[in-house]
Amino acid sequence: MFLALTCPLCGTRGQAPCHECLVHLRAPVAAPSPPGIDLDWSLFSYEGRARRLVTGLKYGNNRALIPGLARALADLVSGPPTETFDLVTWVPTTAVRRRQRGFDQSALLARAVAGELALPSRALLAHRPGPAQTGRDLRSRRSGPEMSSLGRSPARVLLVDDVVTSGATASAAAKALRDAGAKVVVLLTIARTPRKRSMDDRASG
Repeated sequence: MFLALTCPLCGTRGQAPCHECLVHLRAPVAAPSPPGIDLDWSLFSYEGRARRLVTGLKYGNNRALIPGLARALADLVSGPPTETFDLVTWVPTTAVRRRQRGFDQSALLARAVAGELALPSRALLAHRPGPAQTGRDLRSRRSGPEMSSLGRSPARVLLVDDVVTSGATASAAAKALRDAGAKVVVLLTIARTPRKRSMDDRASG
C-alpha cells in the first residue's frame, strides 16, 4: 500500500520535509571550517525546527526525510560535481550504535547525495570504538573520536555528516582521509550548531 509523504514540520502532504519549510529554516552563521576541512557547507542552524528534522532522522528512524534533504544538500555543491569531487563518503557511526539504530544515517544520506550529484559513493572510514560525542562538553569533544581509513582515498572527497558541532569529528575524519591520500576534503552537513550553544549542545559533532 502506498503511503503519502507528510512534512514532519507542518503536516503538509507531498514531500518530507516540504519546500516551504526548508526555505524558512534558519541558515547557519558563517564560521571557520574545522581543521583539515578545506570548505564546509551546511543547510541550517541546528536549533528549533531544524533540530527536529535531524533528531527525527537520527533517533526517530524517519528515513522518508533523506531524499528531500539529499536534494537540498546537493544544491549547496558549487561547480560541476564531477569536476570538483571524485567520490562521496560519510562520517561513520560506531558499529555498536549502528546495530542499536539499525542503520547509519550519514551513510544513507551520503549515498542519496551521491545519487543527486551523479557521483560514486563508498565507505572510506571506520569509527573506532569509544565514547559518543553526544552529551559531552566542548572540551571533551575537542579530543574527537578516532577514525581510520579503509584503504586508499581518492584525491577529492566530499564528506557527508548530519551535524557539525565542535568540528572534532570532521577533523578526525579529514585526517584519516588525508593520511590515506586525499588532497581536498569538503564537508557537507544538514546543520551546524550555533557557536553560542556549542558549550552544552547535545548533538553529535
